[in-house]
Amino acid sequence: MDKINFSTPSGFPEFLPGEKRLEQHLMDTIRRVYESYGFTPIETPAVERLEVLQAKGNQGDNIIYGLQPILPPNRQAERDEAGKGDTGSEARALKFDQTVPLAAYIARHLNDLQFPFARYQMDLVFRGERAKDGRYRQFRQCDIDVVGRKELSLLYDAQMPAIIAEIFSQINIGEFLIRINNRKVLTGFFSSLGVSPDRIKVCINIIDTLEKVGVTKVLAGLATQGLSPAQSQQVIDFINIKGDVDSPEERPCQRVLTALNKFATELPNAEQFKLGIQELATVINGVRDLGVPADRYCIDLSIARGLDYYTGTVYETTLIGHEALGSICSGGRYEELVGTFIGETMPGVGISIGLTRLIYRLLKANILQPLAATPTQVMVLNLQEDLMPIYLQVSQQLRQAGIKVATAFDKRPLKKQFALADKQGITFCVVIGEEEAVNKQCILKNMTNGEQIVVSIDNLASEVKQRLE
Repeated sequence: MDKINFSTPSGFPEFLPGEKRLEQHLMDTIRRVYESYGFTPIETPAVERLEVLQAKGNQGDNIIYGLQPILPPNRQAERDEAGKGDTGSEARALKFDQTVPLAAYIARHLNDLQFPFARYQMDLVFRGERAKDGRYRQFRQCDIDVVGRKELSLLYDAQMPAIIAEIFSQINIGEFLIRINNRKVLTGFFSSLGVSPDRIKVCINIIDTLEKVGVTKVLAGLATQGLSPAQSQQVIDFINIKGDVDSPEERPCQRVLTALNKFATELPNAEQFKLGIQELATVINGVRDLGVPADRYCIDLSIARGLDYYTGTVYETTLIGHEALGSICSGGRYEELVGTFIGETMPGVGISIGLTRLIYRLLKANILQPLAATPTQVMVLNLQEDLMPIYLQVSQQLRQAGIKVATAFDKRPLKKQFALADKQGITFCVVIGEEEAVNKQCILKNMTNGEQIVVSIDNLASEVKQRLE
């Protein structure tokens, strides 16, 4: 028999127990914040029709994982027939994000939903890109989106940074910065320079690579789109407009908005540029009114987001001191994505936390640590097989009090049972021998500091809860 290669496929991660518990803890935190802002959970299929996934902004074959059935040799004809039909509406693939499937979900359930529709989703997505350090082909995204019919208040855009700030403050990963921009500002700026509409998106995508490739390569990229050296330098100067954090008379974001408004008076054909500034100002004022600390967000004119369906506000979040980790939360506003399916204007705005990638980065940078391998708080040890009924009763008594308990069913030397509890990070061990059973007592040992106390079995649950708190 040939040896089976049971290693994980490249790009498909699996977690050890402590890492998985960390993921669950972060998901619980994210879920609480999402729900505190009124978002409701949904789930969409892992598989969508290929034409749905390619409906807006074709991602290319290097991203989308297509599906094809595996058939034995005696059924190859069926595969051939399926292959002939596996085009258009019959071809299926794994979802590469959750925004496009959300658009299809809304189209399918349009008459069952109330608008604005605010949903959150924490599903696995799949991307057929080259696996490398911290980049996976399967990973979990924690998304929220709000979608309206005909119109959607820009205050929903302002709410997104408040949500981001609350999540990352609660999970305590250090200082972070939410960078905000509006694609209409960039689009309008390039338009005023005389760049043709078909090249503006390319130029914006080039700008979006600035942090990765540097100014020299961005200038070279802009030159390929027909921009003169003077125009290209003007672009670099424009996206480098920053607020002066040392200025006492104005907030940094206000200084950027002031500079943009001055630009607008000097640029020809600046209607879209001015609209982008107005939208950006509305969002920034809303972020401020929501109480987000001023050092948590800024306007960054280089932020564009690569996906073509973003049309307005865009966000990227970076960890201060660990900028090499890249964006830890991103998103933006889109106007036409849902309408692609139903022919109706349905603007939306959303953000996404790539949780699997984020956990990998934070663990590698020692910003977070795995949790204990088990959620167990108390282990009831096994000293005598004939006392097992008491051990089971005590275990259930603790569980009914809301305490997480493991019962040692296999009799081992006491030292080994203590060692097992210690390795798993269990806080307390309960020891009941023959003498303790007669006196309806137990020994409660704190595995953290080695302290031991005698407690009556009736008071054990309250004692453990008090000490856990």
